[in-house]
Amino acid sequence: MNRLLFWIVLSVSALCWGQIVCAESGATRQRVVVIDAGHGGSAFPGAVYGGVKEKDINLAVALKLGALIEKELPGAKVVYTRKTDTALGKSLNDDLTARANIANKAEGDLFISIHANAAKSTSVKGAETLIMGESEKETRYNEDALYNNNKDELIDMSDENTAAMVRAYIQNLQFTYGEYSEMMARIIQSNYGKGGREVRKVKRQLLKVLYATDMPSVLTELGFMTNKSELAYMNSEKGQAALARMLCNSVKEYFQSIDRMAGIDSGADEVVSTPIVVDESVEEENKPVVEEPKKEEKKVETEPAVVPSASESSDEGYAIQLLASDKRLSLNDSQFKSYKGKVACYEGAGVLKYKYGYGNFSTRADAQKEVAAVRKVFKDAFVIHYKEGKVIK
Repeated sequence: MNRLLFWIVLSVSALCWGQIVCAESGATRQRVVVIDAGHGGSAFPGAVYGGVKEKDINLAVALKLGALIEKELPGAKVVYTRKTDTALGKSLNDDLTARANIANKAEGDLFISIHANAAKSTSVKGAETLIMGESEKETRYNEDALYNNNKDELIDMSDENTAAMVRAYIQNLQFTYGEYSEMMARIIQSNYGKGGREVRKVKRQLLKVLYATDMPSVLTELGFMTNKSELAYMNSEKGQAALARMLCNSVKEYFQSIDRMAGIDSGADEVVSTPIVVDESVEEENKPVVEEPKKEEKKVETEPAVVPSASESSDEGYAIQLLASDKRLSLNDSQFKSYKGKVACYEGAGVLKYKYGYGNFSTRADAQKEVAAVRKVFKDAFVIHYKEGKVIK
């Protein structure tokens, strides 16, 4: 794993800029969608509940999704990491590396890894989508549930050298296809909602398979196998077809969004989500008792330290990016929380081209000193270099 980390960190600079160009000019060439049915073979069945194996659900939905994409996006090429019940490596680490290698060799424009979730409580439910990054600990219960289900597929951050390399990679990711991954994840969650599914938040996890893929990448959890209602749904032909439809709609919407941002007329109509007809008796028969959610403690936002005002920014300097958007926001927007009126807008690469930065620092070292304080409010904050209103490398 250490060699894989080393190779990625060394090559990320060369790969990242090329990836942006490919993503934004994708309409001029055949787009490649890599579909990864998680787990596989006797060695890696994934979660197993009620005699149902996760690997079988993942594969069924993956094949249905691929067939829909090939039918409805004639300009797209589908690449599968597996089309049968097979493992891709002797160890789990080798298996995950092989999946990423298939995607990278195919020069994919989008990587979708399909999984099913599990939790300690049988009442937990909902579909969620993960992207590469360090997770936000919203509640200890949800974090533990997610970790326990994916722990063997996470990068071990206990080693300081590994952690440093991974965090450097994540910071580089912000400039490249990280924003595309987040956009795709949010589109998927939106389509789950349109399809009548319980929708959970987009989460960040240090997943090896996402870390090793050089393209916009997401891992989507179709539902919880530990919830009888959702297990019945995911194991049914109608449920699998409905989930594949939601994901296909998401792929189409994602590529259309990229075309619009690049000023390309793809000639395709706006995506209209196909109404999903589900056999409600399948879910009602196994409907669980829903536990009352625990009340969360109100978060106290940390007041920012006194630093040079972003509104007084010079022609060139450093700032701490709080968030990015595909459209201009008021500098007093509530999304900036305790930093309202203390940010400046800079233009950069990617779909979320408007970057909002706090502070006006003359050196990167000066800005880095304030990052820890800012991350108490914006956990993914990082330092950017700007010149004449634009983010530069």
